[in-house]
Amino acid sequence: MTTEPEQTLALCNSGDLVDSGPAVPFDVRYAGQTCRAFAIRYRGLPHAYLNRCTHVAMEMDYQPDRFFDDSGQWLLCATHGAAYLPDTGQCAGGPCRGGLVKIFLSETDGVVHWHTAHHLQPAEF
Repeated sequence: MTTEPEQTLALCNSGDLVDSGPAVPFDVRYAGQTCRAFAIRYRGLPHAYLNRCTHVAMEMDYQPDRFFDDSGQWLLCATHGAAYLPDTGQCAGGPCRGGLVKIFLSETDGVVHWHTAHHLQPAEF
């Protein structure tokens, strides 16, 4: 088994992510497939997840790049209403089966970076 070398890719400018606002979409390789992912900002910190509900493997946004509910406190799946915690991806209610798959981000000098060699991990229950 070979391991991919660490790559840190600039994903977006810090200002592109507004607390509880629209997401920045991007693509990742997961389980041998190219999958859609999204980055959001919640309580000042950037977070990213696969755009795949754990209830049914469908994209979650109700409009392009919109994941937060009206209160800005939950990430919602538009199809069946599964709710997830924005900072951990953990299931918070509705028909979820575990947590969202988290993608490692960092933020320095006004840029949000995606670390490609970090394994994508489902959020803990």
